[in-house]
Amino acid sequence: MRTFTTALAAIGGLCLAGAAWAQDKVVFGTNWLAQGGHGGYYQALADGTYEKYGLDVEIRPGGPQVNNRPMLPAGRLDFLMTGNLLLSFDNVRNGIPTTVVAAIYQKDPQALIAHKGQYASFDDLASAPTVLIGKDGQFSFWQWLVKSKGFKDEQLRPYGFNLAQFLSDETIVQQAYGTAEPIYAAEQGAQVDTFLLADHGYNTYASTIETRQQLIDENPDLVQRFVDASIEGWYTYLYGDRSAAYEAIIAANPEMTVEKLDKEMAQFEALGIIDVGEALENGIGAMDEDRIKAFHDLAVASGIIEEGAVDLSKVADTRFVNKGHGLDIKASLTGQ
Repeated sequence: MRTFTTALAAIGGLCLAGAAWAQDKVVFGTNWLAQGGHGGYYQALADGTYEKYGLDVEIRPGGPQVNNRPMLPAGRLDFLMTGNLLLSFDNVRNGIPTTVVAAIYQKDPQALIAHKGQYASFDDLASAPTVLIGKDGQFSFWQWLVKSKGFKDEQLRPYGFNLAQFLSDETIVQQAYGTAEPIYAAEQGAQVDTFLLADHGYNTYASTIETRQQLIDENPDLVQRFVDASIEGWYTYLYGDRSAAYEAIIAANPEMTVEKLDKEMAQFEALGIIDVGEALENGIGAMDEDRIKAFHDLAVASGIIEEGAVDLSKVADTRFVNKGHGLDIKASLTGQ
């Protein structure tokens, strides 16, 4: 949400071919253990794209005992893969000087799932006797569901991130990550209908890349190179040979297998998470200021955040994306 500087515009116009940078050390933190939804970063690391951009990148996974989020403002990380815009709003509200510089997911994979055929439509989920929602969800998207979609607090029960209760009662609806719980349920013999909240108006970006405002101010070239290289990694991962990324993911998280990763990526494609919407024209990572404001307004109207608590000018910096970067890679890999 800041205008281009002359210097950055000049940097953006440089041709990559023949450019030579010293290898800049970059530490990038993810929000969970290595998985398919992190694949573009592991692709860029494994196939040398980061190196091509003069970056020596270390990926530090998050996990159940690892919270990478405070490591970014503390200077222990240079970039962070975060969840959705609510987390970025919260940083701004609390005076934490971090800024979103790209949005890899055009749609948030947050979803509600129901046993297949139990409910005819998303609207019908509001009549379910029980809806399982985790603590974080209760203070975020659940408030929107109640305010705008006819759900009632009387339906609400805590979700303990275990499918046992859902599997035992076909009338139950529960929250899910669209690329995770539906796969786990199928493995236990339950077919589900998956309703992405994004398809029904919950219009946040997700899997955003954040960095410190200080890094943007002092080294916008490094920020641009990391964003560009990551975007290229995502295009190759989505449309090219992702075997090197798979190997890197499995090395970082041995619980992953090629079969699991293939299933996860099939869900990403089926649900239309990454290369859709604004990304089709403006490239993966695309962000729109009006859409960020629209989600902010949704959050205010739903009572998730207070009016005036967030300075939107500090949430995101769109100058590093929306350039169609990587569309040529997609065209060469897909023939389109």
